Amino acid sequence: MLQQPIYTKVKHYLSTYCVTITLGLATFTACSSKKAIDIDPIDYVNPYMGNISHLLVPTYPTIHLPNSLLRVYPERGDFTTDRLHGLPLIVTSHRGNSAFNLSPAHSEIDISKPVIDYSYDQEVITPYSYNVYLEKENINVDFGLSHQSAIYSLDFPENSTPHLIFNSKNGGLKWDGKGLTGSQDIGNNTIVYLYAEPETAPVHVKVLQHKTISEGNQADGRNACLILTFDKKSNIKIKYGISFIDTKQAKSNVDREIKNFDIAEVQNRGREIWNETLGKIKVSGASESDKHVFYTSLYRTFERPVNISEDGRYFSGFDGKVHADNGRPFYTDDWIWDSYRAHHPLNVLIDGDKEADILNSFVRMSEQMENFWLPTFPEINGDSRRMNSNHGVISLLDAYEKGLRGFDLEKAYQAAKGALTEKTLAPWSAMPAGELDNFFKEKGYIPALYPGEQETIPEVHHFEKRQPIAVTLGTSYDLWCLAKIAKILGHDNDYELFIKQSLNYRNLFNHETKFFHPKDDKGKFIEPFDYALSGGQGAREYYGENNAWIYRWDVQHNIKDLISLMGGKDQFVNYLEDMFNEPLGKSKSSFYAQLPDHTGNVGQFSMANEPSLHIPYLYNYASQPWKTQKRIKTLIHQWFRNDLMGVPGDEDGGGLSSFVVFSQMGFYPVTPGSPIYTIGSPFFEKSVVKLKGGKEFIILAKGASKRNKYIQSAKLNGKELPTPWFTHNDIINGATLVLEMGPLPNKNWGIEK
Repeated sequence: MLQQPIYTKVKHYLSTYCVTITLGLATFTACSSKKAIDIDPIDYVNPYMGNISHLLVPTYPTIHLPNSLLRVYPERGDFTTDRLHGLPLIVTSHRGNSAFNLSPAHSEIDISKPVIDYSYDQEVITPYSYNVYLEKENINVDFGLSHQSAIYSLDFPENSTPHLIFNSKNGGLKWDGKGLTGSQDIGNNTIVYLYAEPETAPVHVKVLQHKTISEGNQADGRNACLILTFDKKSNIKIKYGISFIDTKQAKSNVDREIKNFDIAEVQNRGREIWNETLGKIKVSGASESDKHVFYTSLYRTFERPVNISEDGRYFSGFDGKVHADNGRPFYTDDWIWDSYRAHHPLNVLIDGDKEADILNSFVRMSEQMENFWLPTFPEINGDSRRMNSNHGVISLLDAYEKGLRGFDLEKAYQAAKGALTEKTLAPWSAMPAGELDNFFKEKGYIPALYPGEQETIPEVHHFEKRQPIAVTLGTSYDLWCLAKIAKILGHDNDYELFIKQSLNYRNLFNHETKFFHPKDDKGKFIEPFDYALSGGQGAREYYGENNAWIYRWDVQHNIKDLISLMGGKDQFVNYLEDMFNEPLGKSKSSFYAQLPDHTGNVGQFSMANEPSLHIPYLYNYASQPWKTQKRIKTLIHQWFRNDLMGVPGDEDGGGLSSFVVFSQMGFYPVTPGSPIYTIGSPFFEKSVVKLKGGKEFIILAKGASKRNKYIQSAKLNGKELPTPWFTHNDIINGATLVLEMGPLPNKNWGIEK
């Protein structure tokens, strides 16, 4: 007997509320007399938001519990992809492929492929459950999960012979008479392990490999498959655990988390966990669409990093060993170049204990690697050293300045210092410092090559290039943070050196054009030069993924000096306006062929890539905060929507979404490392942020709406707030920010006297 149609299930989830929710291409409505304000936060989450990409990578409708080891999503490309590639058991990295696959079948088995590609329908995804109908096979799939384990319930046609085909892409599978164990190598000496146990035993087990079915209970190598065949039974349930330690630990994980085969119990528990987590921030008084965007964005900030501690131990891909966690969970899969800007500051605000554990994990990683260098792109199987700069130091300083401890600041400092002075600054490289780095220390910038000039530096990645402007500016910010930590720790000589080097961005500022302009090794600007289009693919020969119009503002740590360099506040604002009005310079097809990350355009501004996130807030620093208020409301309504194309670029597992969460609440950390938030324009009449110790930060935006976007006046804890910023200390012990909103700007509010 097939389960009830899944829209019935969705209505059951929402049966006590009155809400319309969009899941995929279908809309479901369930109503009662309960007021909309009482709707659970989880019911506003739409995992399909952004599943069709504008150009590069779409968002993924990830099913997971907050920051948990076990994550899955349907294995396909964009939402429009017509087939499911089996059923996933785990993805081991953000937007990675499934490590294992499960393919249910009945009657005859197609031996031509190790994983079945399914035509499907009636798919419904929530953060804690998955349901889909496999059309040709007439199988209904239901899924629920915990932190390190999960359960599938599969409804087959009556009187069929069910088969479950398990696949390991590069490892092995074995049936021991009660359960199935498996392993898969995911690179860098890191193995993911599986233990799966069906509710009822199969009648026989066979091997599928090399397009041949044979007798046996063990398969090894590429695309190893085991087929579990069951007697005529309409429903098959199978629970499984995942581990990075061994199969014994995988079994322990599922035994601890899923004691029986009650999938509803697992899903209900997951729903409760998500409601508690999303309930850290409660918003009211806005359009339903704004709430969907907000809670979907908040859900996405909990996909990474992941806690990989298992019963007090964890496998580290940073040294290939199993360690005791000593009561502190170990987190990894954190793309710091993306996450330092808003994701880590959001953690500091709503879950400081977790953030302290994450930063403590950074220090552990540094200790475990061959060189005592802070990680840049820590993943399950180690640090991939991607992107440019070493921004982990920013998150360390930001947390410390906001009162977090829980990690060894001295060790963190030494690891950060090593990453900035002993490791090369060349992007995407883990090599020691070399010629480029010596030049940087002597001259204060990374030199650029002329178009067509041959690269001779071995540390430079052939595709990623030198990115001299991006590296010089990003490293200047890193060095500012390193200097601040040195000062805290009493390393005065280091402080004097690094604070001076934090001004290195000045060495590439072109005082005639007011852009950051690449120089050759003789100190001459590269000419001729087009600030929109020079730099080749992704502008990497000079910048990185974005062009000069975006990196013009990449001095987050010294905005006052940037304003001075540009000729004062009025000229600074004029240049901001120029960016939002400057045309692409060529056709969209040609522009995006060269700069595919530079999407979500308003003029030359890109809403789709992380280096842009602080830019709309810069008007606040130039005494025109009303323009920030207008810009934020406009940009988010233009580019973040509750639909399949509702995210403008690579979301990066929380990097872009954290910007939305902060901005919709009405404030943003422009300079992580400094405990200051700057004010934008709230989307909600009331936002309540739950802080540690039962305290709350409340933002009351009286009359806030799409039209009433402008702040008329502000009070913080009953006192007039004349400027558009406040400190972390102002709010961390509980606070109320009251904003009077209106349809026209008050150009006298928020101006620094």
